[in-house]
Parts: sequence; C-alpha cells; structure tokens
Amino acid sequence: MKVSMYYRWLFFLFGMMLLGLGISMTIKGDRLGIGPWDVLHVGLYENFGLTIGSWSIIAGFTLISTTSLVRRKWPQFGTWLNMLLIGLFIDLFNYLIPDIHSLAGQILIFTAGIIVMGYGVGVYVAPKMGAGPRDDLMLILVQQTGFSVSTIRTSIEVAVALIGWMLGGPVGIGTIVIALLVGRVVQVSLVQSESLLKRLILKHQAELPPILKV
Repeated sequence: MKVSMYYRWLFFLFGMMLLGLGISMTIKGDRLGIGPWDVLHVGLYENFGLTIGSWSIIAGFTLISTTSLVRRKWPQFGTWLNMLLIGLFIDLFNYLIPDIHSLAGQILIFTAGIIVMGYGVGVYVAPKMGAGPRDDLMLILVQQTGFSVSTIRTSIEVAVALIGWMLGGPVGIGTIVIALLVGRVVQVSLVQSESLLKRLILKHQAELPPILKV
C-alpha cells in the first residue's frame, strides 16, 4: 500500500470516529440543546421512529444525491462510507457513553464535544478521500460563493436547526453555540490536519528504501 494512501485512510477513518464521538458527547449534554443537524435527526426520530444514527444516514443519502446532481459527478467512495459510518458511530457512542445527570457534567461533556466534533471534521476532510454529505455541501457553497468555511458552515447549521425545530426537535442555547463555534474549530483543525498529514507522509517516505517509496 502506498505510504500516502495509508495515512490518508487512517486520517479519514479516525476523523469520522472523532466526529461521531463528538456528536454523541453533545447529545449527552441535552439540557443545553443539541447540534443543528441532530435537532433535525431527533425531530425526524420523534415523528417517524428509527434511531438518530439512522436518520443521519438517510439525511446523508439525500444530500449526496443532491450534491451529485449539482456537480454532475458521482461522489467518491469515501463520501458513501462517511454517510454510513457517521450514523453507526453516533448510535454506538450514544450506547457506550452513560447518561450524565448533573448540569456541570453536561456542560463539560457538551463543551468537549464541540471541540471533538470540529477536529473530527478537520481530520477526515484533510486527506480528501471524499467529504461527508454535509461537508460536501459546505465545500460546494464555499466554492460557489467565495465565503469562508466558517461562514458557510454556520449558515447551513442555522437553517437546519430551524427546520428541525419546526419538526419538534430540541433547540437550546447549545444549538446556537454549536452553530456559531464548530465552523471556527473546523477552520483551525483543517489547516492543522493538512499540515500534520503532509509531514507524516514526507517523513515516512524519506525513511523507506527507494523500492518501497510508492
């Protein structure tokens, strides 16, 4: 396996796990409200059943179909993998992380979850293996409008939260905090992740015998 491909897949898969963990951490801080996309997923769950992760997958599939039509291009395999794994990770971590009943504990896990989410996005987008459905939409709008990642992501999440709220999903101060802050964390983490990935690839390629540098 190519050195570069090994590290790209490692970042991609680890980033998705981090994102799923971060989302579940914020859900466990439910007294503060939940993230904009999860407001939508919970609203759908409350109206139609299934699980939060299942609705994440269904919403992802819908977005992939839409962005494919806009780009007139079949999405990368990683985009489909993202759609599936994020939903599975959300349900897995929701099961593994115990419920937190104290307000202080919920504030702590919610705040940490925002940071984990933002870094999860940065880590898995950096290797360009295929952005997730939501982030692919974000990148298309960034390219089309010229606005920053932070501005576009915040705008999308505010709109999604409003739709989720109309479906009965829980909106709170935490929803606003996530909509305003996650995009800023992503903007920082993406640059850091791209730099780290490049350094790792160059370092390990330099250490390999010439015959293995592929």
